[in-house]
Amino acid sequence: MSALAPGFADPPLAAQACFRRLLEAMARPGTVVTLAPPPAPPPLAPAAGAVALTLCDADTPVWLDAALAVPAVLDWLRFHAGCRIVAAPEEAAFAFAADPAVPFDRFQVGSDEYPDRSATVVLQIDAFGAGAALRLEGPGIERAAGLHVRGLPSCFVAWRAANRALYPRGVDVVLVAGRALAALPRSTDVTEG
Repeated sequence: MSALAPGFADPPLAAQACFRRLLEAMARPGTVVTLAPPPAPPPLAPAAGAVALTLCDADTPVWLDAALAVPAVLDWLRFHAGCRIVAAPEEAAFAFAADPAVPFDRFQVGSDEYPDRSATVVLQIDAFGAGAALRLEGPGIERAAGLHVRGLPSCFVAWRAANRALYPRGVDVVLVAGRALAALPRSTDVTEG
C-alpha cells in the first residue's frame, strides 16, 4: 500500500486562501490565478486538488472521470475532504475531469427556481498561455477578455454556447493546469478567437 499524499498543511488557512483566489477568478472570468496547493496524487492536478479540499466535504457529491478515478485520488479525496464519490455525472455537485471526452450534457444545470443546484466542473487542461484562443464576454469583464488554453475538448466552445443560453441555469467551469486556474462562470460568453 502506498503512502497517502498530504493535504493542506494548515487546512483552515490554506482553504481560506484558496477560496479567496477562486473567488477572484470567478469574479474576473478568464483571469489566471496561481495557487499554493498541496501535492495532489497524480493524475490529479495540484490546483484541482486544492479546489477539492476547499469546496468539497461530506455533504458534497463528487464525480471523477475515468482518468482521475484511480485509487490514489479516490483515497486522497475521501480522507482529506471526506467527500462522497458518485458514479453518475448527474448526481454531482462538483465534477473533476482530465479526459477530453467530458460528458458536459449530463451535469446538473439547476432549475429556474434553484439555479444554484447546478454542477461545477473542474476541468484539467494542458496549459494556459498557449493553444486555442478564447474570447470571453460577460459580467466581470469590461469589454472582452482573451484566454489561451491548450488541451480543451473540441466540443467545449459549442457546449459553452448552449450552456450560456440556459442562464440563470447552467454549469460553471474551473479550468486548471498545474498550480493555476481560471474560472468560466455560466454567465460568461465563450467564443473562439
